[in-house]
Amino acid sequence: MLHPRLKAKPMILSAQAQSTSLKAKLFRGFSDASRLAILEALRSRPMTVSEIVAATGLSQSNTSNHLGCLRDCGLVTAVPQGRYISYQLADARVAEILGIVDELLADVAKGVYECTRYTCSKQDESTPPSS
Repeated sequence: MLHPRLKAKPMILSAQAQSTSLKAKLFRGFSDASRLAILEALRSRPMTVSEIVAATGLSQSNTSNHLGCLRDCGLVTAVPQGRYISYQLADARVAEILGIVDELLADVAKGVYECTRYTCSKQDESTPPSS
């Protein structure tokens, strides 16, 4: 019979793998340029779909689809406001993460921009980082 500590080790590794997988899934919410634009817009204040469309330049259907994804993942909440629905960040830490990313990019933007291991959309490639 194995010692109890030896049995726990695979469970710990499994929990770590699940945690890593869940973190990767969370970051996929931030990795799409349209979803990121929506999250950035909502950093300033709650907005209706029309306001998000105006702020991001995305189409109404694209905005609605991405809001559904962000809502399902728990990053955005929908709050009924009479005839309209207002969307807001579900947790203030989402705005904090976006702020930390801004700070990090201030230091590493050139390397990220020049990185050939990640693919970027044409829209992303057309906007070089400021130095």
